[in-house]
Amino acid sequence: MDKRAINSEKAFAAVGPYSHAVLVNENMLFTSGAIGADPISGELKETLEGQVIQTFANLGAVLDEAGMNFDNIVKTTVFLRDMNDFAVANRIYAEYFLGDKPARSTVAVVDLPMGALYELEAVAVK
Repeated sequence: MDKRAINSEKAFAAVGPYSHAVLVNENMLFTSGAIGADPISGELKETLEGQVIQTFANLGAVLDEAGMNFDNIVKTTVFLRDMNDFAVANRIYAEYFLGDKPARSTVAVVDLPMGALYELEAVAVK
């Protein structure tokens, strides 16, 4: 098995000892959870909508670094601090997957890094 770390300077920096993603055998990408923090300021966007959009921008930068895009995603896991935010987050999520939709799990959690409201991880395949 061949694996290498993928990190993007255009995505919010990792807040711990991990990579943005790991590329396995040059065709399978496993991402860490992305949150809605701006990569330049390091601050979370203030609203749920802003965090979800920034999360997708951060994830998109990681995908791009690996030579992939949202069409390559086959599975996602969404973490919400409040399941009452599901409809708003889902509406924005749907804007990024126009063709075949990836498989997805959505879970509510007690807390997320930096107090984020939304986190997203993905598996992508070339």
